[in-house]
Amino acid sequence: MTLTNESDKIAEIESRFREMFGMEPTILVRAPGRVNLIGEHTDYNDGFVFPAAIERDVLIAAAPRNDRQVRACALNFNQSSTFTLDDVQPATEGRERWSNYLRAMAWVLHAEGLGTQGMNCATLGDVPLGAGLSSSAAMLVAGGLAFAAGAGLELEGVRLALLAQRAEREFVGVNVGIMDQYISALGQKDHALLIDTRSLTYEAVPLPQSGVSIVIADTNKKRGLVDSEYNTRRAECERAVEILKTYLPEIKALRDVTLEDFEKYADRLPDLTRRRARHVVTEDERTLASVAALKAGDIAQFGQLMNASHASLQHDYEVSCKELDALVEAARSIEGVYGARMTGAGFGGCTVSLVASDAVERFQREVPELYRKATGLNTTILTTTAAQGAQRLK
Repeated sequence: MTLTNESDKIAEIESRFREMFGMEPTILVRAPGRVNLIGEHTDYNDGFVFPAAIERDVLIAAAPRNDRQVRACALNFNQSSTFTLDDVQPATEGRERWSNYLRAMAWVLHAEGLGTQGMNCATLGDVPLGAGLSSSAAMLVAGGLAFAAGAGLELEGVRLALLAQRAEREFVGVNVGIMDQYISALGQKDHALLIDTRSLTYEAVPLPQSGVSIVIADTNKKRGLVDSEYNTRRAECERAVEILKTYLPEIKALRDVTLEDFEKYADRLPDLTRRRARHVVTEDERTLASVAALKAGDIAQFGQLMNASHASLQHDYEVSCKELDALVEAARSIEGVYGARMTGAGFGGCTVSLVASDAVERFQREVPELYRKATGLNTTILTTTAAQGAQRLK
């Protein structure tokens, strides 16, 4: 994938807005997608995650209207949708369903007693859809910023993220954790965020400024099973907590179980439950160890922890698939790759690799061919640095 220059994207959306609405956009906002470097399937166990915003985003250009109507156009799909703020309902028509993320933010702002204003708006995004890079969170967060700007509201980042999460859960109907909205709203350039998903506190941790690149590779496999298996994994984690409470009555979630405690009582858990719990307990440990490694400048150790994370997701949590495993194996065969792992919910989607900058070209050249030989599929590769979170540009 070739990254589109941000100024080119801005010129494109403003020009198209003028064509469609015959006026200048007075509001321009952006919100990025994200990649999770480590800390997978820990969020619904009150654990730790470590994502970075990526250099792909959703832009919204808008201008307030004098009525309660929202007229919206998605430039990526060449589709439009109109709704009224006085009675925001989900769009069920296929060609308008993309607008549910805008509708959701209008709905949640009203539900929270915050003002909304009618507007004309256009959206333009280059976060790959269906790849597990949080195009939906980017749309929600950008939508929230646009509506807030139109109504003269200042929304602080944490509030914006929580509103976007509520909108996706209650309006769109997807029971998401907080990570995606948080990193889209609060990401910092050249940093990843260590997020404590229980307390919602976060720490921006600097990533190396030179010599290392984040390389995302898309399996281009349609992700099946995610919803049903996600619910099953969640139930297995809850079962582990219930059993372990017999011995550790103070625990509320697997986040509260230390590795030492887990090893002491692991044989009390059924085999499947034990393996699911082991992934979560060790993944929290790996996430914190990864941050410590980064702070110490030990990129090699960070890479080894990424590799261990993938093995745990593959064997203990069983959310990988042959395509993800093939991409990880291909990445690790390239000299200069510190570590590689699946990222996101699993069963398809993307891998993330930490790659020495002088090895990126070889990665881009050789990994697609290795992957094609193993699976018959083509991969799409995106090289990125950690980007800035959501911004009001105008």
